[in-house]
Amino acid sequence: MANHKSSIKRIRSNEAKRLRNRYQAKTVRTLVKEVRSTETKAEMNKDLPKVLGSIDKLAKKNIFHKNKASNLKSKLMKKANKLAK
Repeated sequence: MANHKSSIKRIRSNEAKRLRNRYQAKTVRTLVKEVRSTETKAEMNKDLPKVLGSIDKLAKKNIFHKNKASNLKSKLMKKANKLAK
């Protein structure tokens, strides 16, 4: 256990941040799964901008690595372009 008052506070704040990050990451993962399962172009066009924005936000906050975010976005755009044809 930590001895300093500041380190005790840091442990508490780290745990709160960890839970918030996990919640946000899980929410985006769920959105990505929903977009991947769409079969129509209209649904894809409606949901895709929201998901891409969410992925960018998580990459900006370092919850997702920037390369992971880029890969996710690339795969989603591939799927969207395939549905557009």
